[in-house]
Amino acid sequence: MSENTTKKRCGWCEGDPLYEAYHDNEWGVPLYDDDLLFEFLILETFQAGLSWITILRKRENFRVAFDHFNYQKIARYKEQKIEALLQDAGIIRNRLKIKATVSNAQAFIRVQEEFGSFAKYIWGFVDGKPINNALTSYKDGPANTPLSDTISKDLKKRGFKFVGSTVVYAHMQATGMVNDHEVSCFRFQEVQELA
Repeated sequence: MSENTTKKRCGWCEGDPLYEAYHDNEWGVPLYDDDLLFEFLILETFQAGLSWITILRKRENFRVAFDHFNYQKIARYKEQKIEALLQDAGIIRNRLKIKATVSNAQAFIRVQEEFGSFAKYIWGFVDGKPINNALTSYKDGPANTPLSDTISKDLKKRGFKFVGSTVVYAHMQATGMVNDHEVSCFRFQEVQELA
């Protein structure tokens, strides 16, 4: 029996090697690196209305198309680059989301200037420490919370787009601000110990 079949994972990722690898190595790990936080923020905004596996399958294409999520470059994208991105079949070709990526990069830089880093800003909402939930099933996990509502409102006030409460909560889960691994999942305790 392989290692992949003996580990107990969260139910949402089982059966797809890409999903399992993402779950095992990235999902829920506390991130304090602005470059990675920006990447996840952009991927989450593109996911709005779609499944996360769709985004994961296009992740490498997104990296190439968006200059490896270099927010300094993205903040300076002009209409010509936006038009080129709309022709790129490797990404989600949604004009509003692409334009939002540019304005989100600009807003991201403004937050960095105000707080010293985006990480300091976003982690400030949880006092720098992950919230450890104790889900027995991922199906019991919320799509959003009063805290994600608060963060969403603040991000919007700062000029971010496609950052509704559900997108924000998914970002919190992905970047380890909240540990929503099922308690029976082998990663629940491991992620808790990373905090």
